[in-house]
Parts: sequence; structure tokens; C-alpha cells
Amino acid sequence: MKKMHKQVRFHLKSKHLLGIMTLFCISCMLAAFAAGISTAPLQEGASLAIVPFEKSILGVSSFFSQIRQRMREKEEIIFENEELKAEIDSLVSENNKLIQDQEEYNHLKELYKLDQDYLDYPKVAARIISKDPGNWYDTFIINRGSRDGIRVNNNVIAQRGLVGIVTDVGSRWAAVRSIIDDSSSVSAMTITSEDNFIVHGDLELIDEGKLKFEQLYDIEGIVTAGERVVTSNISENYVEGLFIGYINEVEQDSNNLTKTGTIVTPVDFAHLRDVFVITVNKEDFRSEESGYGDAVGAEEPSLETENPSAEDYEDEAVYEDNADEGLYEGEYAEIYEESYDDWYE
Repeated sequence: MKKMHKQVRFHLKSKHLLGIMTLFCISCMLAAFAAGISTAPLQEGASLAIVPFEKSILGVSSFFSQIRQRMREKEEIIFENEELKAEIDSLVSENNKLIQDQEEYNHLKELYKLDQDYLDYPKVAARIISKDPGNWYDTFIINRGSRDGIRVNNNVIAQRGLVGIVTDVGSRWAAVRSIIDDSSSVSAMTITSEDNFIVHGDLELIDEGKLKFEQLYDIEGIVTAGERVVTSNISENYVEGLFIGYINEVEQDSNNLTKTGTIVTPVDFAHLRDVFVITVNKEDFRSEESGYGDAVGAEEPSLETENPSAEDYEDEAVYEDNADEGLYEGEYAEIYEESYDDWYE
């Protein structure tokens, strides 16, 4: 058998080699000095041997220093970037708050203008707390009730015009049917000609922001598109002069006597939040011969209700016990009892 000879390799690191060469040069210099020989040739030879190693070491050191510097700069950039992101998030949050504040200001400004437009009517501000399923506020519940002076047939307004009428009342809530509901019917008239007609709700037309009207007697053809429409003075349930909208289209009926058409409403029935409830009814005007002013002054809206109020009890627990015993009645009583604390402000 042939003997396998392993080749032995010696690996000498550059720093060790530099140390050996340095010691060798120093030993030669010492030997030359001891023998009185000039060291110039040795120094020259040492420089030729050592300088390249020094340059290599300096180059490597410089390379790693640059890497460290770049890593340090990268960390600083990452830190600054995180700070900028946090600052941007803070600015975005502040901007969103400012936008919300601006929207709230515009909303309150709109409510104030609406209140000023109907100063002759006493009103109670209310917030919508529930609605029927669907995109439109055709029927909904507000967080004010009989204890706030709300009564059945009170008219409801919002944004820039008529919204609907109160159909049911509890001590702290009220149900409202809006004029876009299919069962809604409002006696209306035009501003210029004062011709009377009937406005009906139509959930299909409301997609276009419109209501339909019929039975308009306009023999002279005065009523045209753009005419302002308000509640009529002969309406049984709506007080006079509440803005409904503008005439959009007018068509002659087949009998050649009456006209039908559509009205554009100024109220966005897909986005309602706060409303005003007018706390006097049309029947209040009929019951007082002296007119609206005396009607309001002589007879305040009744706050009495068959449902007991929380103020009649020493604490809320007793109030809730009576609710459990069935003292609250009506279509929306169960809904109200479940959400009492959340609804009332």
C-alpha cells in the first residue's frame, strides 16, 4: 500500500507576518549598530517590506471605518424617519379634529339659521337616536318626549326645511314619520300664486332627492319650475309656512284641470342627525280665536303623560321596576326601555 502523505499548510496571518518582519528588522538594526555598520540600507529594505503592509492595514481600517460611519448614518436616518412619521401622524390627527370641528361648526351654524328662520314658533332641539332599516330616514326616533313638551302631530324641521311629523310620544322619546314616507301626505301651496295641492312621499323618487305632488289647480299656468313650496294655511296637521322645497317638474293631467309633478327637497334624508320639533300644533291655532300669539301665551303645551316620569320616583331603580311591570306602553316602549341611558342627554 502506498502511504498517503498529507500536505501540511501553514497559514500565517498578515499581522503575525508584520510582527515577525518588524522583529527581524529590529534585530538587523541592532546587529548592524553593534558591528558599526551603517543602517541606511537596512532601513531602506525595511521600508520596502513594511510600508506596503501598513498601507494595506490602513486601507482595511479605513474601509471598516467607512462601513461603521454609513451604518451610523443609516441608524440616524431611520430614527429621523420614525420621528417624522410620528409627527405626520400627529398632524393628520390634528387635521382630522379640525375638520370635525369645522363640520360641527357648520352644522350648528345651519341649525342656528333654521332657528332664526322660524322664530315665531317655539322649538325643542332633539337628536335622532334610532331609525328603521334602510338608507333613508323615513321613520325614526328622537331623544325628546312629553317631559320636554313634545306632543303627537308636532312638526319636525331640519337642515333647511320640513322633515316630518311626530306620530308617537313617550316621556323621553318620540317617533317621527318623515314626508318622504309613502304614507305621508302634506297640504302645500306655492309662494307666488298660493295655489294649494298635495305633496306625497315616494321612496323611489327620494333617490333623486324629490317628492311628488298632485291636484294642483293652476288654470293660468303661473306655477313653473323653481317655484318655492311651503306648507299650506289649510293643512290639518302642519303649521303654515314651513319650507318644503322647489317645483322641479310640472305636467298637465288628462282632465286638463289639475297638474302633477315633482318637488326637490332641501333636506338630505340620508344624513339626518339633529332636528327641531315645533312644540305647537295646528290644532292650537284652531282652538284659539285670537290667533297664534294668544294660543301660545294662553295655553302651554301639556306635559302630562300616562307614562310615569323618572322625576316621580326617588331613584332610577324604581323607574326601571315600573318599566318591567308594563307601565310603559306604545309601539316604541320596549326599544326605549332597553336604551334609556344611551338615548337621553
